[in-house]
Amino acid sequence: MSNTIVGILGLVTIIAIVVTLFRSKTQPAIAFIVWPTILALVMIIGGRFTFDNLAAMIKAGFNSTGPTAALFVFSVLYFGIMTDAGMFDVIIGKLMTFVGDNVIGVCIVTCIIALVGHLDGGGASTFCIVVPAMLPVYKRMHMRTTSLLRIAVLAMGVLNLMPWAGPTMRAASVLGIEAGSLWQTILPIQIFGIVLALAHAYLTGLQEKKRGAGLTGKLAETEGEVKVEESTVATTDNELARPKLFVFNIILTIAIIAMLIWDVFPSYYPFMIGVAIALFVNYGFTAAMHKKIINLHAGPALMMCSTLMGAAVLMGVLTSSLGADGAVISAKTMELPADAIPSVVRCLAGLVSSILPHALGRHLPMVIGILSVPLALAFDTDSYFYGMLPVVIGIGQAFGVDALPIAVAMVVCRNCATFISPMVPATLLGTGLAEVDIKDHIKASFFYVWGFSILCMIAAAIFGIMPL
Repeated sequence: MSNTIVGILGLVTIIAIVVTLFRSKTQPAIAFIVWPTILALVMIIGGRFTFDNLAAMIKAGFNSTGPTAALFVFSVLYFGIMTDAGMFDVIIGKLMTFVGDNVIGVCIVTCIIALVGHLDGGGASTFCIVVPAMLPVYKRMHMRTTSLLRIAVLAMGVLNLMPWAGPTMRAASVLGIEAGSLWQTILPIQIFGIVLALAHAYLTGLQEKKRGAGLTGKLAETEGEVKVEESTVATTDNELARPKLFVFNIILTIAIIAMLIWDVFPSYYPFMIGVAIALFVNYGFTAAMHKKIINLHAGPALMMCSTLMGAAVLMGVLTSSLGADGAVISAKTMELPADAIPSVVRCLAGLVSSILPHALGRHLPMVIGILSVPLALAFDTDSYFYGMLPVVIGIGQAFGVDALPIAVAMVVCRNCATFISPMVPATLLGTGLAEVDIKDHIKASFFYVWGFSILCMIAAAIFGIMPL
């Protein structure tokens, strides 16, 4: 089975997954399992690899999503405990005092929290900071949670250009330069993007206000929105509330966030410790009460974990290359051995590169910049930068195009779409925390993100960083 055929089959699989999700035919976890499995069976029948190879690929996929699944379970439990204890009620009350019925102010605050929270470059940890803090506010003010996610992902995409963030480091390694050097080149674009993210938050606030959002807003439930009922708003006069422990819970939460930023332990470990401490301090040494608290939040955790486990199959089948000995080669490997079997996404990258019209060769940075957001839905970060970027650079060299503008286009424009891609585990974490279906998140954000990336690309051209 040729690489071209595999690339086409990969594209068909991704389209099938997107269509299945958008038409609400099944849950994401099932789509992530069924379609890649069908693709794998077709490739096995075609002699591409064996069942033993498939087993190794799936195991590799679980290695990439397992930590995020653990992070999700314990972050959901932790923030659920904090909600039950009433910590967010006090925070929301103070925030409401500050912004009042100002919907625009809430949107801008969301953007600022996402910008600051993403300084460490960790998507999962940023979602754990932004979403639990702001979701109750959006519910109380009758604002769409899809708007909360869109504001957050655009701000995070801009901050993801920092030199210690994954995409910039990956692109720099492909170029053979220091990540700091690449960041200095794209810094003007990042500054422009930050301003644009704040402007987007302001415009989103206007949209929400026009819909009637606010403390007195009365909106009918629509698709993709969270219905706001009194039962969803935590109160401090219930049996689980612990208002006297507010200061302790705040200190514990800050300590967990500090551990995430410290980045010494795996990202899930701070939340594991936090859950244990929060249960003992807030609810004593009572197994029955601890069980009750955990059961209250088990449903969302199980649903999201199943999605991440399904994504493990998707990642394993699509992103794993195979060596001559049948061993799985990570997507982080830039150059495969001559006798290796390239992954589906590497074949797809070659297919995309081969069908680009030669007349557009000299404008390759702009072309790849425009295509970056749609391609982000099909490529995980490693495959995009380690698999596709070297191929596109090679094509650009044939047309006399420097590698740097191509890398800039792929880093800047793809970063905007990082956290709407189902191939990025942190995206699934964010949608789970926000109680939003992945399809609704993509629907609400895709064209905004695409337009955002194109504006950043135009700014890069104006700044002279990219050729027209």
